[in-house]
Amino acid sequence: MFKKTFFYGLFTLCLLACGQVAFATTLVREQEIAQCLPGEISTWGDGQDRAAISSPILFVYQHANAPAWFDEPLVLAAIQRSAQAWSPCGIASRVTRGSNAPPTDRILVQWSEAGSRGNFGLANLGDRTLSLGLSAFQLLKTRRPDFDARSTLQMVISHEMGHFFGVMSHSKRCVDVISYYNNGQGDTCQIRGGGQIQPGIEYRSDLPTACDIQRCRMANQKPMTP
Repeated sequence: MFKKTFFYGLFTLCLLACGQVAFATTLVREQEIAQCLPGEISTWGDGQDRAAISSPILFVYQHANAPAWFDEPLVLAAIQRSAQAWSPCGIASRVTRGSNAPPTDRILVQWSEAGSRGNFGLANLGDRTLSLGLSAFQLLKTRRPDFDARSTLQMVISHEMGHFFGVMSHSKRCVDVISYYNNGQGDTCQIRGGGQIQPGIEYRSDLPTACDIQRCRMANQKPMTP
């Protein structure tokens, strides 16, 4: 059996070391979100970026079938935050609640199992729908009942919304909201400086990063931002 003084000494050293690693990882992540360095834009090549689906873009939210723990004002606010965060792309957008706008004039944001196909979210450019998945969020709540899923909701909305702004191919930068962590073939995403994602910790940004915005501006032939 270890002596208590030895155990507490190791425990203290672990706290200090783990805290330093967490701080360094957080600092790198914040830098990656705020800046897009030359040569950092990299994708999985699973799509082709293109111009936004329309300009301006009207997002219409319908709250039917939403989880009980996400009320309408909360989801609507998340949609508005994502739209505002994508605005530096140079494509105007507006968010409203359910309306009678023709399907060709709006993007319907809805809770739909068929539309989401079992995912947390799915953008369908042909049908002009952004579908959120009730079952996926229910499973998350079942497995992690104490987890605050508002961050996941924000990230999913931002990710799927980006496709309507023209950012189609998924990013290899782990932090980008349009990223995939892996390509299903053993290849993993990249962190500046060669860092590794810690198991069980979400590294991806809730909102579009500087590189997400740069890609959007390039896709829509807008001048690059500094």
